[in-house]
Amino acid sequence: MPAIDASADAPATVAGLLDALAGPGWHVDPAFLDADAVAALRAECLRAHAAGTFHAAGVGRGQARVNAGIRGDQVLWLDPDSAGPAGMAILDRLEDLRRAVNRDLCLGLFDLELHFAHYPPGAGYQRHLDRFRDDDRRALTVILYLNEAWRPEHGGQLRFWPEADGEPLDIEPRAGTLVTFLSDRFWHEVLPTRQARLSVTGWFRRR
Repeated sequence: MPAIDASADAPATVAGLLDALAGPGWHVDPAFLDADAVAALRAECLRAHAAGTFHAAGVGRGQARVNAGIRGDQVLWLDPDSAGPAGMAILDRLEDLRRAVNRDLCLGLFDLELHFAHYPPGAGYQRHLDRFRDDDRRALTVILYLNEAWRPEHGGQLRFWPEADGEPLDIEPRAGTLVTFLSDRFWHEVLPTRQARLSVTGWFRRR
């Protein structure tokens, strides 16, 4: 099936991201963060994971239930009260993105839910949409990958359906790559990984 090897693509501008969201509704930027910024964010993520501050991710809204057969990642929420310097830097960068999207696309994005995600070997996340059936606040999904020297044989690709009934694309989770898409439109899954897989994942929300 088609695959996107982000390392082979040219860097994209915010203008290109905005054009893509206004058109097909999804975008892959292979160079959203440079290597130094990625390394700092990855180190912050790994320190927090080693300290035991992550917890098993749940499925559903409210009292989310843990079901490793559906999703096997561990998460740590990021906000200004808990983030370290690298976490604060990415929160600031994504705030700039929120303002640009609201200015040019009028999506009314109000705030951001954001977390580190750690997938241990063997873990994945079955096909799903990011917007809950009874809550339409999630509007724009953002996924930033932190995986250095990632190769296709490591697994863990984001399998993404540009059309719900069409052929999916496999997106490699390479360091510095940012994937954005409208949360209510695009089915996706995380294929089982063969080594620890790290990302910063979240959703811009409307009121």
